[in-house]
Amino acid sequence: MSEKISLRNRFIQTILRIDKEMTWYFDSHIHLSDSSYSSDIQFILKGMETLKIKACCVSTDNENSLQTLNLAKKSNLVLPFIGIHPESANDGLEQITNLIEENHKTLSGIGEIGLDPTYVKNDEDTKRQVQVFETLLSIAEKFNKPVSIHSRKSIDEVFQIMTSYNTKHTLLHWFDGSKKQLQKAMDMGFFVSYGPVMVYANDKQTLLSKTDESKILVETDGPVRFSRCFEMKSGQAIFIPSVIFCASKILGKSFDEMSSLLENNSNSFLGI
Repeated sequence: MSEKISLRNRFIQTILRIDKEMTWYFDSHIHLSDSSYSSDIQFILKGMETLKIKACCVSTDNENSLQTLNLAKKSNLVLPFIGIHPESANDGLEQITNLIEENHKTLSGIGEIGLDPTYVKNDEDTKRQVQVFETLLSIAEKFNKPVSIHSRKSIDEVFQIMTSYNTKHTLLHWFDGSKKQLQKAMDMGFFVSYGPVMVYANDKQTLLSKTDESKILVETDGPVRFSRCFEMKSGQAIFIPSVIFCASKILGKSFDEMSSLLENNSNSFLGI
């Protein structure tokens, strides 16, 4: 009997060791708490569990941040990021800072935050975006949290502001800058992420090839929709293996090598 127990224990230890050694995939930026996912969220989480995908679930405003926090309570695969998107810069800043203060121990990061002139109508709007961005950067530094930054049409302005902050755990999500701006991002120690568009966009593939391998992350930015092979479907975390496969081909690595690299990079970004 004791021999059977010993064999069983060794079997359990082997299974646990294998599970621990298995690579985790990370979607570094997705809006899982968006209402478009709500009816299918249990199916989505089950798919993430099956494929061993963890997702940095970013938020856009105070209400959405509360939804993100609630979703994270349902699954440890959901890594909660809360913040104010530049489109929602007029949302309650005090509310979101209080929410961060109250939940900082369980938060994975701050985001989605940043700048975007697309949503600016006047100088006051610009000033408000900058105020919100800088306030949330300061509170992220206070609690040593990574930040997920929106920088559409504003990369140089983001660079300028970030010179005053710690950039060690900063992600420029959906990087869409020039090669020169990419080099600046690398010099400042930023992470940059690439999504499903990279599967069919030559410019994104070129940028990836010129990115410091230790600073590459992958994302979906769902529920954004993607064309070509994705047939205008909303971004899903389960797209991540396809993005990893594409990245591996561009960088001349095996899928396993690329997956391991991205897991290490993701843990470095998250500070875990």
